[in-house]
Amino acid sequence: MSIYTHILCAADFSDLGTSAARRAVELARLCGARLTVLHVVEYFPGERSNQRIAPEDQDPAEYEARRARERLSELVRELDFTTAVARVEFCENAAWQKICEVAESEHADLLVLGSRGLHAAAAWLGATANAVQQHARRDVLTVHRVG
Repeated sequence: MSIYTHILCAADFSDLGTSAARRAVELARLCGARLTVLHVVEYFPGERSNQRIAPEDQDPAEYEARRARERLSELVRELDFTTAVARVEFCENAAWQKICEVAESEHADLLVLGSRGLHAAAAWLGATANAVQQHARRDVLTVHRVG
């Protein structure tokens, strides 16, 4: 029996998040575990770059969902782990809450994520990773370096 049977990787599309996803794939292969790659869209973060603002003729939620699915599909293809499940979730609260909720509902026994992400000041503080570490009721691996 493997130490981990289902690994949930929270992907934010940063370089560090991609390194975390690669680490999750390595662990899934070593353990023979299932892998779910999750991207959470905080609907809507207070600070957004111009790259994340929907064109005037598109519904912002649909635009965000489509972009997130496209980027997540690209990441999963790049990871070359054919059985990985890609999942995009929206939340009205903080991303860490949705990550912990999905981990519970999917019975993941390991969470993998980068130590800091892309969202404004919270990125410098590692707020999502810290909150996941404090609130998750499963093992958490935070990746601290790119590569």
